[in-house]
Order: sequence, then C-alpha cells, then structure tokens
Amino acid sequence: MSSFSQQAADLAARIGTREARAAVIGLGYVGLPLAIAMARGGFKVTGFDIDPSKMEAIAAGRSYIEAVPDATLNEMRDSGHFRATCDFAELAECDCIAICVPTPLTAHRTPDLSFIEATARSVAGHLRKGQLISLESTTYPGTTDDVVRPILEAGGLKSGVDFFLGFSPEREDPGNRQFETVTIPKVVAGDGADAAMLMEAFYGGFVHKVVPVSTNATAEAVKLTENIFRCVNIALVNELKLVYDAMGIDVWEVIEAAKSKPFGYMPFYPGPGLGGHCIPIDPFYLTWKSREYDQPTRFIELAGEINTSMPHHVTDRLGQALDRVAGKALSRSKVLVLGLAYKKNVPDIRESPSLKLLELIRERGAEVAYHDPFVPEIPRTREYMDLKGMRSVDWDEATIRGFDAVVIATDHDATDYAALARWSDLVLDTRNAMGRHGIAAPHIVKA
Repeated sequence: MSSFSQQAADLAARIGTREARAAVIGLGYVGLPLAIAMARGGFKVTGFDIDPSKMEAIAAGRSYIEAVPDATLNEMRDSGHFRATCDFAELAECDCIAICVPTPLTAHRTPDLSFIEATARSVAGHLRKGQLISLESTTYPGTTDDVVRPILEAGGLKSGVDFFLGFSPEREDPGNRQFETVTIPKVVAGDGADAAMLMEAFYGGFVHKVVPVSTNATAEAVKLTENIFRCVNIALVNELKLVYDAMGIDVWEVIEAAKSKPFGYMPFYPGPGLGGHCIPIDPFYLTWKSREYDQPTRFIELAGEINTSMPHHVTDRLGQALDRVAGKALSRSKVLVLGLAYKKNVPDIRESPSLKLLELIRERGAEVAYHDPFVPEIPRTREYMDLKGMRSVDWDEATIRGFDAVVIATDHDATDYAALARWSDLVLDTRNAMGRHGIAAPHIVKA
C-alpha cells in the first residue's frame, strides 16, 4: 500500500476487515440485489431510497425484487448487515457509497441525468474525507468525471485527494437464474490510482471476479457497448424477419439451424420490439454524446429505428391476419395482448413494447385488453398515462373466446399455449412460443 495515499490505504484496510460501512442509493432492480450481495459479503450495508413503500416492504421482510428471496432479505436484515432508510443524512456514516438510480430519456430522446444529479447533490451534502463514491447507473462516457465529480467537489473537497470516485456498470439481468450479482464479473474504474485500487478492493470483497479498466469513461463505454451490441443484432434479426417473411421463409427455423454452427455465429431473436431499461435507452446516450465530437452513429441509429418500428409492424400484421383469417377489420375487433412485461417470467414493464402495442391497437379502433400473471394492473408510466389502471383479464376459456385475436407479446413459461390454441380463433405469435411448443395450425400466424 506504500504507493497509495495514507487515506486510501486506511480505507482499503477497513474494507479488508469489513469495518467499512457500505451504502446503496436506489433500491430497485439493481440496487437491492447489490445491497444484499454486499451484506452477504460481510459488509454492514445501509440502503437509501426516496420511496417509503420500499422501506415498509423491507421492514416487513417482503422483497419486491425477484432476484432477492424473502428469506435472504430477512436473513441479512435480522443479522444486522442490512437496513434501509429514507434519511440521507446517514450517508455521512458510510464509507463506500454506490449510486444505482435511473437514467431514462427525455421526451426528446436525449439523456435525462436528473436522478444522477439530484443524488450527487444529496451525497455532496453529507460528503466527508475518506469516502469512496461509485456510480453504477448506465450513462454516456464522461458522466462520472464531468457531471458527478464537479457536484461532489462544489463543497471544497477534491476527488483523489479528500474522497475517491469511481464507476462500475451494473450488469443485472432480471429473470435470469443462471447468474446473480456475485457471479457476474464486475467492471471497475476510478478517478486516479487511489480510487481505482479502492474500487477493486471494495467490489472484490463481494463479487467473484473484478475486471479493472483504465478510466471511468472506459467503464462507462463498456456498458454502452454491451447493450448496443444486443440492440444492433436484435435489429438485424428483426429486419431479416421482415425480409424472410416476404419470401415465405420462417426466420425462427433459419436461426435454429444457423446456431448449430459452432463458431462465428451467435443467435439473436426477433420480437415485437425492445423493452427493459437498458437496450431501448442506452444507445441513445452514445448517439447524443457522439454529436459533441462530430462523429455520426448511423449504424446505431438505424438499429434503433428498426427496433422501435416493430410494434407498428405487429399491428399491421394483426390487421392483415384478422382480415384474412376472420374476415373482420381490426377496427371492429376485440384483441387480447398476452404478456405485458418486457421479457418472460418477470413483472418488469419498463419500456415494454406491449404498452406500445396496446396503444397502437386501441388507436386503430379495436377494443383491447391484456393478460399477464406477473402484472395484475398497469401502474402509472411516463408515456402511457391513458393505460394506467387497466387490469389483467382472467385466464379462462370463456374470457379468451371473447376475443377475436390474441397477440403473444411476451412468452411467459406459465402460459398454457395448447389451451390458447384451442380457445382462440386467431393467434398472432411474435415470440415463436407456439412453435417452440410444437403447436401449429392455420389460425396461428407468426409475426
């Protein structure tokens, strides 16, 4: 530790002995699993959030995040290793603080850093010497150093001298039981050698593998690259789906055969559009920032255009299928959207294409409803205020037979697809759910 400042060496020693107290700001899909991982790693952790309902749930031992079982939450809470509060004044008692707040887009599809900026101001109000601050929110390269650091330094303390600042991108995948926070390699970086060392020491204390990179901007770019990679490849198969469909070729059969190649190919799958907090949003953070450097991002922007057009394609396909199979116009039909979550087996509806589908089908004059066992009611959203309060309809034969068409938008494993094939006169399948279950019939149409 001789090459590091005494202050950094002291904090590193406290991290090693687990005397350092940790904090996580934002107890959502990223923050709560992260806080529990820290607690299981031996740290005493305080979780911070502005939502009192989360405090109530945690106090009652009730987890609202699937990745954190109630038993694990209770174990960490009862052991004294995890507690939650809305009182941000307690940040002054914490040594290592991770910021996990949303980074959405504005109505004009530009980065909205308001949550990061407000949180940084809250931290700055209680900042003291010797603290490590880590940003985990996905954002464009330069945010940690150019936005967060000036806010933290406004009170007179200096990054790399009085406190330490780093970035470590979150890599959560809701619903994926193959991986959990501690088993996913953690990319870390810091503002200077001391911060970099502390970031590696802190995260290495509770995750299995740490991957250090040279700068905070590099770490920020890593996260964007991962999600842009998925966005572009999903756009490619969505476009191929349209081309092959026009040729009478099943894109799902093509992908299934192509993935038998043991090298040079990775399967991606088409769908009704992109959802979740990352893939539909993150590419726009880079395209916005790239304008500062006069660098075009035509490839990324084209991928975004293709993916955002998919709900419109599905709606058009629905109208065609109703006309051909049922002899009925979409404007005079009752349509059920099956699955509201953006991916299967989770209750997460952030940026879900199903919301756009509901809106588009309704705009075409149809009567529309949805069924999702994970989402009993549509909460308030920023873009789809007219859908607030809509409730999931029952799953039974009488209800399903009351619709002229069912659109499979999310392929939850719990759905009885054989029953759906019997009960519905027209099924528009955007996920190949029926095909995967070996169900084929003239009234089942892929889209």
